[in-house]
Amino acid sequence: MSVCDDTLLCNYPKCRAKLSVFAWVTACSHVFCDQHGSGEFSRSPAVCPACSSALSGKLDIVRSELSPSEEYKAMVLAGLRPDVVLDISARALAFWSYQVHQERLYQEYSLSRADAQLKQMEKVLTQQNQSRELELTAMKGEITSLKKVMEEYKRKYSEVSERLMERNRQYQKLQGLYDSLRLRNMVVGVGDRETQLRPGLQDLNAASGRQATPQFPSFGPEGDARFFSGLEPDGAKTFFQFSSPARDKCRPFTNKR
Repeated sequence: MSVCDDTLLCNYPKCRAKLSVFAWVTACSHVFCDQHGSGEFSRSPAVCPACSSALSGKLDIVRSELSPSEEYKAMVLAGLRPDVVLDISARALAFWSYQVHQERLYQEYSLSRADAQLKQMEKVLTQQNQSRELELTAMKGEITSLKKVMEEYKRKYSEVSERLMERNRQYQKLQGLYDSLRLRNMVVGVGDRETQLRPGLQDLNAASGRQATPQFPSFGPEGDARFFSGLEPDGAKTFFQFSSPARDKCRPFTNKR
C-alpha cells in the first residue's frame, strides 16, 4: 500500500477487508470495517481488537463516512483558523501514514513467514527426494538381483526339462523293449508247449507201428483231433492200453472189453 492508494484495510485480525462507505476509527490509529466495529465497540468498556487499548473517551471511537458529500466537505472545516485546519490535516495524514506503515510491516511479516514456510517445505521436500532416491536405488538393486535369480531359475528349468525329455525317451525305448521281450517270451512259451507235446505223439505213432493213413492219420495238431474224434470210447480205451509202454513191459497184451 502507498500513500496515494485510496482504500484502507480493516485492522481486525483475519479480516483484512477493504473499507468502503463507513469505517470505525480509534484514537490508537486503527481502523475497522463497519461489521467488526459495530460488533466490538458495542460492548462496554470498549477495547481495540488490534492493540487491546482501552477506549473510554468520548471521541476515542468515531464512525466516519469514507465518501462524504460535497456539502459535508464544504462545512466540516469551515470557520476554523488555518493553523487548526492544517493541524487537523496533519493528524489525518499521520493516521494514513501510520496505516500504510503498519500495512508494510504486516506484508513484510507475511513475506518472511511465507519464506520460512517455503524453506521448511523445500527442506522437507529435499529429504523426501533423498529418501525416495535411496528407496529407488534399493529397489533397482533388488530388481537386478531378482532378474539374476529368475535367469538362474530359467536355466535350471531348461536343464530339468531336457533331462525329463531324455528320461521320457529312455522310458519309451525301455517300454518298447519290454513289450518286444514279453511278446517273444509268449511266442517261445507256445512253441515250447508244442515241442513238449509232439515227442509224446511221435512215440505213440512209433509204438503203434502204423503209417499215416486215412484210417490212421499221423499225430499232430490237426491229425490228433481227427484221430481221437474218430475213435469210439471202447476203441480209444483199448488203444491206450495197447500203446502204453509201461503195460507192454510189465505184462503181455490183453484185449479187454
